[in-house]
Amino acid sequence: MLNAAVIGLGWWGKTITDRMQASTEMQITRAVDLFPEKQGDYTAKYGVPVTGDYAELLADPDVHAVILTTPNSLHTAQIAAAANAGKHVFCEKPLALNVAEARASVALCQENKVVLGMGHERRFELAMLEVERMIRDGELGEIMHAEGNFSHDKLINVPVTDWRRSATESPAAGYTAMGIHLSDAFVNLFGPASEVQAMTAKRVLPGDNGDVVSALIRFHSGPTAYLNAVLYTPLYLRFTVFGTKAWVEYLNETHPDTPGPSTLTVQVTGLPPRVITYDWTDSVRANLDLFAQAAQGRATYSFTPEQLVGNIAILEAIVASAAGGGSILLPKDR
Repeated sequence: MLNAAVIGLGWWGKTITDRMQASTEMQITRAVDLFPEKQGDYTAKYGVPVTGDYAELLADPDVHAVILTTPNSLHTAQIAAAANAGKHVFCEKPLALNVAEARASVALCQENKVVLGMGHERRFELAMLEVERMIRDGELGEIMHAEGNFSHDKLINVPVTDWRRSATESPAAGYTAMGIHLSDAFVNLFGPASEVQAMTAKRVLPGDNGDVVSALIRFHSGPTAYLNAVLYTPLYLRFTVFGTKAWVEYLNETHPDTPGPSTLTVQVTGLPPRVITYDWTDSVRANLDLFAQAAQGRATYSFTPEQLVGNIAILEAIVASAAGGGSILLPKDR
């Protein structure tokens, strides 16, 4: 059993604690928060002590890993501190806000022989796993194009002073909150990006980072892709891949934080569509359980260093393009 500490007890830090109560791979034994004195209900509910001292926690030999659910700009320094202390690190997205910091985090974890996990739980959804299998087995033919949309209104009441509204902490509107899950899926399926064009719009929400982001992406392997995220609209999750033999699309009826089914449709030329409904599974816990197994040497974690850095290369390019940089070209080893 891996003993882990949650760093940051906002909505998602508490959600992760709740999800891992049933895990047989990991247990949450400690937590860190800026205001530990306000977390009495958390300690009472989960029996987990809360401290405000990250360094003191990292010195605890009974803590094997940390789970970072903190503001985006803090990730690089917090990963470095954990890796140098010999702790495995699970980081909520994004890994970093630029490629240089992403590379540094990946390299430091490798040097210290600790596993670096990423909070892209959508890779673990049953429908996404089926899409990945179909591409791998050639059932779609030559891959032509992919599209993804991840939009919701869960963050519309976030104060304008919150880091999620900051163009520095959360650039390119809803990209770091939602769209980055889609680009992670693209990188997993198609490899590194070669070109990115993006735009953002500021429609109704306060703050300086906007509420709509759209991006066109070309990959070195050939396919193109499109992603969109809207920060003020009812929940909508769609992912589609178009091939020469067939296209496949799946729709989620709920966000990953709440149970609900997903529907996958496969259309082959000349045949009636095939529709599969998947019951909800806990993709958040599946990701963390695999991370825990890898940290204990019992599995290989499914995110490669190249994918981790490659997704941040897309983030950096989207930010630059949306700021007026036009089409951003990315070398294959970016």
